[in-house]
Amino acid sequence: MSQRLSVPQPIALIDHPESTVERDVLSALGPETLMMVGDNPALPQMPERPTLFDFYRLRFGKTARNHLLQSAALARKAGHPETVVLACLLHDISMGALIRTDHGYWGAQLIAPYVDAEVAWAVEHHQALRFFPDPAVNYEYPQAYVRFYGPDYIVPGYLRQAYERARAHRWYGAARAITLYDLYAFEEGVVVDPGEFEDLVGRRFKQPQEGLGFDNSPTAHMWRTMIWPNNFL
Repeated sequence: MSQRLSVPQPIALIDHPESTVERDVLSALGPETLMMVGDNPALPQMPERPTLFDFYRLRFGKTARNHLLQSAALARKAGHPETVVLACLLHDISMGALIRTDHGYWGAQLIAPYVDAEVAWAVEHHQALRFFPDPAVNYEYPQAYVRFYGPDYIVPGYLRQAYERARAHRWYGAARAITLYDLYAFEEGVVVDPGEFEDLVGRRFKQPQEGLGFDNSPTAHMWRTMIWPNNFL
C-alpha cells in the first residue's frame, strides 16, 4: 500500500514565509509515496451521503460539539422558538470544523442553503454582537475576551458597523440570543445527546438527498472541504 503525504493548507503556513514543508513533501514523492487525496485514514470516514449529524459525530471536536449542543439546550430550555434553537445549534459550525477567522460569516454561508434566512442571519451577526453589551438582556462583555485579547482590545470597525446594523434589524433578538447561550455553554461534565435535536433538525434543516457536499449547492464545496480536509488540490 502506498504512503500518502499530507501537506498543510497554505494558510496554516502563512506565519512561516520561509517554510519548506511543501517543497520537502514534493521531493519525497515516489512509486510508494503519493499525495493525500480522498479519505485520510487518520480521520473517521464519512458516509457516502453525509448528514448534518454525521459532521457533528465525525468532524467536530469534542469541545465544539458539546458547546453547540449545550447552547441549543439552553435556548430550548429558555423557551425560544425553533429558529433560535437551531441557530444556537449551528452558530460555531465553522469554528468547529472549518475555520476560526470570521467564523460567523463562514458559518452563515455554510448553512444558508439549508435553513431559514433568519437562522443564517443570526449566525452571521452573533460574531459582532458578542463584543457589545446589552443591559436589557443582562449580556455583558465577556471576561474571557479580556483574557483572550487584553483589556485594551479595540473591536474592528467592520464588526462595530455590523453591530450597529444588527441593532436596528428585526432579527436582532435571534442573534442576541446566540450570544447569551454562547457565553454559558461550556459546562464541564454536561453532556447533551444530539438525538434531542433530531426532530428539530428534521423539520428545520433542509438535508439534501445527495448528502451535504454533493448537492451542487453554492456551499457544497465547503462541506466537501470538511469531508476531505487534507486533499492536496
